[in-house]
Amino acid sequence: MALPTLRIIGFLNGIFLITLAVSMAIPVLTLVIYDRASDINAFVWSSLITFIAGLALVIQGRPEHVHLRPRDMYLLTVSSWIVVCLFATLPFIFTQHISFTDAWFESMSGVTATGATVLSGLDGMSPGLLMWRSLLRWLGGIGFIGMAVAILPLLRIGGMRLFQTESSDRSDKVMPRSHMVAKYIVAIYVGLSILSALAFWWAGMGPFDAINHAMSAIATGGFSTSDQSLAKWQQPAVHWVAVVVMILGSLPFMLYAATLRGNRKALIRDEQVRGFIGLLLAIWLVLGTWYWLTTELHWLDALRHVAVNTTSILTTTGFALGDYSLWGNFSLMLFFYLGFIGGCSGSTAGGIKIFRFQVAYILLKANLTQLVHPRAVIKQTYNGHRLDEDIVRSILTFSFFFTIIICGIALGLSLMGLDWITALTGAAATVSGVGPGLGDVIGPAGNFSSLPDGAKWLLTLGMLLGRLEILTVLVLLTPYFWRH
Repeated sequence: MALPTLRIIGFLNGIFLITLAVSMAIPVLTLVIYDRASDINAFVWSSLITFIAGLALVIQGRPEHVHLRPRDMYLLTVSSWIVVCLFATLPFIFTQHISFTDAWFESMSGVTATGATVLSGLDGMSPGLLMWRSLLRWLGGIGFIGMAVAILPLLRIGGMRLFQTESSDRSDKVMPRSHMVAKYIVAIYVGLSILSALAFWWAGMGPFDAINHAMSAIATGGFSTSDQSLAKWQQPAVHWVAVVVMILGSLPFMLYAATLRGNRKALIRDEQVRGFIGLLLAIWLVLGTWYWLTTELHWLDALRHVAVNTTSILTTTGFALGDYSLWGNFSLMLFFYLGFIGGCSGSTAGGIKIFRFQVAYILLKANLTQLVHPRAVIKQTYNGHRLDEDIVRSILTFSFFFTIIICGIALGLSLMGLDWITALTGAAATVSGVGPGLGDVIGPAGNFSSLPDGAKWLLTLGMLLGRLEILTVLVLLTPYFWRH
């Protein structure tokens, strides 16, 4: 790879680091408000180190007349996530005095909006560090939306090509230029975050908890300010606000932009959104009725518990309302399956994404029809787009390696002595971006702190692979990527 290309990638990474350094002022302000001056130095030093590193990359300047090719985007995407996570560990190390492994795990979980944690005692933790965890999730969420909308379609990996408007009427486009798309998406993301914080506050949370949970829910990140997660707040309004915000974060942000531009039915007409909402309502109804019949809860209370926990898993957020691992084998198996599905493409949610399951169903139906009518010419479309070979190949490749990565990480965890439930659900939860796994160790009532360091490093690799849609990372491991 040419030196000018590496220079421009370093330049952009430097900008990301400077942005990260500046964002550390928010936890400092939080510490000033809550009169916790003892932790301020940790963030000041972290910010200074990060800023100097970013400045060292930026000061070399951006090479003239050098533009990143699509293949260069792979290296930029992966390197930016790793570099940001690396420097985001500093506040954890300086404030909590934890090992680099634990700090790296927490940082990667935050930036990838996974929601798995090695920290406990959150209720008494430094407000600055709690704000930093939430801020990492929030920044990671908007970062992934930008990548899903701008980079992954270019790399022929993401599913956003199926949701971009294709019409002979040029006015039907969401936005005339890509930078306008980015501005609208950022504005929508910030606006929804503010409205979510106000809603949590109105529902009964204090201002600090409301802001933290709003950033976590809209980014489908799952970090809470309490070890009890949402169970700390007994007000039903808090739980329903969390459900709504998690859903909002799991819908395609491109369609929000289209709605603001005048296409009022953009969300309603989208097949992926309809499938996602329909699946969610069906799960609420079935599991809610089952939970009501097997407990002494009122039907509305049973529905609320089910809605919070299933929405959290399906959207790969990771919040919990009680220990749902105690609900029985049927619910455990259902929760395990839901974690694979995820939200919509172009959202902050992880998982395989709804549209891939819908496309798989279309392909299955077409193949079955072809078996009955071998001479039939079957037109396969999804969301108004023809399913060409390129899209089908991309979906099949991603789905295959998604499964292989989970199996490989689970096998590696079992070699380190973890029981099969912890190994399998831990691998699935991190690659899918769900956060908590199942079982006594990493379930909703536990965390990842007791795992050996080797397991934590393997799981952070799963977080990175899952968040960057796997193929973006794997292509860097091929020899021919570096030959030209």
